[in-house]
Amino acid sequence: MFIDFTEVELIAGSGGKGVVHFRREKFIPKGGPDGGDGGRGGHIIFIADSNLHTLQDVRYQKVYRAKDGDAGGGSRKTGKNGLDITVNVPIGTLIRIMPTKEVVADLIENGEKVVVCRGGKGGKGNMRFKTSTNRSPMKAQSGLPGESGKFEIELKILADVGLVGLPNAGKSTLLSRISAAKPKVADYPFTTLDPNLGIVKYGEYNSFVVADIPGIIEGASMGKGLGHQFLKHIERNKILLYLIDGTDPEPFVTFETLKKEVLSFNKDLKIKPTIVCRTKSDIECELSDEWKKFDKEIIVISSVTGKGLKELISKIVSVIAN
Repeated sequence: MFIDFTEVELIAGSGGKGVVHFRREKFIPKGGPDGGDGGRGGHIIFIADSNLHTLQDVRYQKVYRAKDGDAGGGSRKTGKNGLDITVNVPIGTLIRIMPTKEVVADLIENGEKVVVCRGGKGGKGNMRFKTSTNRSPMKAQSGLPGESGKFEIELKILADVGLVGLPNAGKSTLLSRISAAKPKVADYPFTTLDPNLGIVKYGEYNSFVVADIPGIIEGASMGKGLGHQFLKHIERNKILLYLIDGTDPEPFVTFETLKKEVLSFNKDLKIKPTIVCRTKSDIECELSDEWKKFDKEIIVISSVTGKGLKELISKIVSVIAN
């Protein structure tokens, strides 16, 4: 199951208590204060993991609570720190504090980590309060509480290429042909309800990542259907690859509709490079005159026969290189 949003409550550990203690050894019956400090409370740490592609594991644990630090001990012993909690999430995860929506972290590199809630400091033991006028302090501090709060955890897929098109435009079929991904493919709209990722290899050691975004419909930018859930996944893509069905009687209108929905959702996407493909060239039909309205190169492909796929990959590689 693909999960790209959840809410959690995070509670870091409190610091341990400092202690009041005095040195008591043979021949030293009245030693000075030696009460140690309390240990730090456990942090709550999020780590980006390239092996994960969904927030499913996070979704089913609503509360994360780290351990408190241990109290200090005699002989100036500091208490043990509370055990940290680490939460692994996919690359591309955003963490926002509620209800302000302030972004706490944006994890975009494998292994990147952030302490979202810090554990409280341990309290000072009485050895810290010894002075020239107070040589036997009976004072120690309690530990401080850890940070806590409610947070939104959202995944926005990171990919080099985002496939944009109406339902049943051939996005999943294309992904299955140029990569090892195996998305569900069928001849009816909305086969894809979750984004799929595929790695396309070229040359000997090079590759790029393609995201198959579920079909966009008119009104998606206003939240129609599952518009916002789908559109947010193209925000991080380097290239937008528009797929237009070759049998579409109004291909230019379709392209303009798709572009409008994308830019209405996020106007900054206007600066991203775009590639336009005419799909399903294996199907015999009379092409609409609207194809002449496009002011950019149209790459003609068939994911069934393989026509134009090498040309498409070369085009994508050249755009990425620039």
